[in-house]
Amino acid sequence: MSRPYLLSAPALALFGALLVAPLAMTFVLSLNSFDFYEGISSTFSLANYAEVLGDAYFYEIFGRTFAIALVTTAFCALLGTPLAYFLMRMNPFPRSIMVLIVLGPLLISVVVRTLGWAILLGNRGVINTFLLDWGLIERPIRMMYTSGGIVVALTHVFVPFMVLAVWAALQRQDSATEAAAESLGAGPLTVFRRIVLPQAMPGILSGPLICFSLAASAFATPALLGGRRVKVVATTVHDEFLNTLNWPLGAAISMLLLVSILTVMITWNRYVETRVGRAYA
Repeated sequence: MSRPYLLSAPALALFGALLVAPLAMTFVLSLNSFDFYEGISSTFSLANYAEVLGDAYFYEIFGRTFAIALVTTAFCALLGTPLAYFLMRMNPFPRSIMVLIVLGPLLISVVVRTLGWAILLGNRGVINTFLLDWGLIERPIRMMYTSGGIVVALTHVFVPFMVLAVWAALQRQDSATEAAAESLGAGPLTVFRRIVLPQAMPGILSGPLICFSLAASAFATPALLGGRRVKVVATTVHDEFLNTLNWPLGAAISMLLLVSILTVMITWNRYVETRVGRAYA
């Protein structure tokens, strides 16, 4: 075919219709003004962005959102990396069962999984009831409507993505290299540090990026476990769209969240490529 790039035209058209067009419309909406009596006006200005960037209230919300996403990503990396390694070392049958246990929750709605955590973390939930019945605490520990509760639930929700990323990297590992190292007298720790870890590094580096972007934009879990006390960017956008009906301001907050996440992703990719990637090349 003289113009092979035309083969990608259907995919590009679908990409433009489902992603680029909605984003462009959201950006245009963020430039409009809003009045409680007249509604949305088709005027164009950066007033909504100036309002967000000039208000300490929104800085607090963005800071809380990225702090929760960062801690969640750290826990996902700490739990998901060794779990993926142990899955690779297991025999086929128990590994199949463990894969089903680890990845099976992805087949269940995030709302259902979050409600399960609400039952566990509530003041009269399973954990507090157990601790009170055994006399370990005198009053319920507050876990609902806290950032800690959100982090625990988000870690459970997103750790399968970390396992998948590391596992995919380990699948490409050449098992003959481990055998060669052992035949040369390397111990298990040396084999892991010099052979396994470098080959798993692409997954260890890409997995946190996936977890961070998903955690920073998560809505259902922060809304159910954080409520009005722990607002994040996604729940703030929801309130602007559906409660105050200030769609332009909600669109501006959405665009700023998108730019922030893209900035983190691009910065992390450049860091990986320039520093860590060369170290483990």
